[in-house]
Amino acid sequence: MTSSASFDTLESLQADIAELIDRLPTLKHRQFIKQALTTILRLADSDIDRLDWKILSAALADMERGFELFHAYRHVRKVTIFGSARLASETPEYLMAVEFARAVSQLGFMVMTGGGGGIMQAGHEGAGRENSFGLNIHLPFEQQANPVIEGDSKLIHFKYFFTRKLFLLKESDAVALFPGGFGTQDEAFECMTLSQTGKFGPVPLVLIDPPGGDYWRSWSKYIDEQLVQKGLVSPEDPSLYTVTDDLNVACNVITRFYQVYHSSRYVGEQLVIRLTTDLSVSEVEQLNAEFSDILVKGRIEKSQVLPQEGQDETYKLPRLILYFNQRDLGRLYQMIAVINQMGTHSPEETGHPERK
Repeated sequence: MTSSASFDTLESLQADIAELIDRLPTLKHRQFIKQALTTILRLADSDIDRLDWKILSAALADMERGFELFHAYRHVRKVTIFGSARLASETPEYLMAVEFARAVSQLGFMVMTGGGGGIMQAGHEGAGRENSFGLNIHLPFEQQANPVIEGDSKLIHFKYFFTRKLFLLKESDAVALFPGGFGTQDEAFECMTLSQTGKFGPVPLVLIDPPGGDYWRSWSKYIDEQLVQKGLVSPEDPSLYTVTDDLNVACNVITRFYQVYHSSRYVGEQLVIRLTTDLSVSEVEQLNAEFSDILVKGRIEKSQVLPQEGQDETYKLPRLILYFNQRDLGRLYQMIAVINQMGTHSPEETGHPERK
């Protein structure tokens, strides 16, 4: 195909896509559908290899399965549990994971794991099959789904680690990390990196040792001595996570995070923080006094839903808006902790942090 013919073909295909979208005015997200189709058409006219197409196709299939599964559960908060696949059922770490998963499921949260053995199976045992998601991946070893989640409609088999991890984080409203190997360490540091850079969360991150254990306590000491004290991360960055060997503390970290804070998103340059209950003028003034250092300009202000938020399902919730510097994420987590001590709560609101 000559370059001229190729260009004409691409233009013709793009025109056909535009016509197709115009014929489907009821499509809710037609702008993004058109962008996706147009991107694929541009790739079709390029010289990428067969392997590239296989990666693209398999990644899209992974995402299709994830989007379809989680859409039905989008209003239920979920806790992702990471940890070793090699820990046996009699170990203190395994038993602690069972108890933790049972406790958060009794609070109304659902549990997500990688679907394998060890800590992942412990999470499903504690939460129960009906409250569990398994996001499994085929590996040369440790590849089988655990017997608790095997055969369940909420078990997905992913081709790629990156699509699997996308959903384990995208769908989670809290992350609990138990001791583990290279994979768990990777997941811990990626959670911290994505939180620190504003690409994930804010959500509560809790690193759980069995009673008297020091796996995460030693890890936290390393972070302090080698990263914080040497200026490689901000002094406030440890506010992104909590280390504990106490089950009650671990659960309280998660439920407290959603007492007043609901969720957040960016609208243009403004960070919009949605709240479950309104704050008083004096409480907002207190936030401005304590956290003006994280603002690029302006002040923290109360707001209702912004016009740009469109058909956002949280449109009834009160909001705070601010020009956050997108750098001091540890300080943002500190501000969320202060927000959660404010406001008034009805017993129902306080008792149902799992509701989105």
